[in-house]
Formats: sequence, C-alpha cells, structure tokens
Amino acid sequence: MTIRAEEVNTMRALQGLESSSSSVRLRAALAVGTAADSRSVDTLIKRCAVEPDFHVRDMLTWALTRHSSSVTVPKLIDALGSERAQARSQALHTLSKVGDRQAWPAITRALLTDADDEVARSAWRAAVVLVPEDGGQADLAEVLATQLGRGGRETQLSLSRALVALGEAVTPALRAAMADPAPRVLEHAIATERLLRDPDAGFGFAIEEAKRIVSLGASAREE
Repeated sequence: MTIRAEEVNTMRALQGLESSSSSVRLRAALAVGTAADSRSVDTLIKRCAVEPDFHVRDMLTWALTRHSSSVTVPKLIDALGSERAQARSQALHTLSKVGDRQAWPAITRALLTDADDEVARSAWRAAVVLVPEDGGQADLAEVLATQLGRGGRETQLSLSRALVALGEAVTPALRAAMADPAPRVLEHAIATERLLRDPDAGFGFAIEEAKRIVSLGASAREE
C-alpha cells in the first residue's frame, strides 16, 4: 500500500512531538494541526497530558480545534477522567476552545471543585462557555459560589471572571455568599459583585475595597 506524502509528513510531525526541544515540538504541533488528520487526535490529547511547555500546549489545543468536534469531543471527555491533573486541565481548556455544548454534561461538580487549582480554573472557564443559553446559569453560579475565597489572587480572579461572565444570574449566589462568616469568602463575594456592577474597576481595586468593607464591618461589630 502506497503511503501518501501528506501521511509521511504527519507521521514525522507526530514524532517531533517527542523531541527534547520545545521549539521542535511547537513546530510539530503546528504541522499536525495544519494537516488536520483525524488519526492524530489521540496522540495530540495524550501529548497535552504531559507537555511541559505552555506555548506548545496552546499549539496542541489549536491543533485539536482544527478537527471535527464529533471526533475530538468524545475523546476529550474521556480525558476528563484521567488521574493526571494536567490531562484534565488541558482537556477542559480544549473543550472551552472547541465550544461544542454537547460537552456540557461532562462539566461536573467534581471538576468545578477539583482540588487542583489549574483543573478547577479550566473547568470554570469551560463551564461559562458551554452552559446552555436557555438555562443553567443560576445553578452553575451556585456551584461556583462555593469556591469563593479559594486560592491565591490568580485563582480568585479566574473565579470572579467566570461569575461575572454569567451576568445577573449570579446575583442570588453572591448575595448568599455575603452572609458567610469567613472573611475571605465575604471579601471575594463583595469584590465579585463590584466587578459585576463595574467591569472596569479592576480586580485588585475591587478586592482591596472589599477588604476595607469587611474590616469596617468587623470593627463595627466589635464596638
């Protein structure tokens, strides 16, 4: 059986994904994506799980978006069950880029509350993209609100962005969170509501203002 030149080039590119050089891997991912041979999908997903370089991972995601979602989405959903955090995170990131809402049922509460911050952040972004337009935002907001106060500044910013992207549907969940006795949760909820009302405020300003409000409230209670 004759192997076409395109197939040879794809096979060489796939081999390049194993190179020790990140620049070689980057060019290889570009080549695989350009060829868009569906037989490369499994290899791309497996490489996403272990690729150490951010730029190469981003190119791998791009390469996967070049294929039909009917091919990639089921395989990406399978990767969500991986024990490797990076595999889950990259699969979620790629699903958010593919944007096929058939993947929505796979964005589970377990992923949205994953112990790994990168997985959780990727799940939040994917959920906002994939949640059905005709409903589901309020339920999603309730789950996301359980993560208020979590992690460092970048993690909290990611969560606030996800909540703000849901619009007014998040208001009840934020108001409920403002009754939480934990200062970190309260501060994060107040800051997120500020961003919802004024997206140009900036997260740093919003969180500092929230801390001041919480501090003043605590002082008033002490008096």
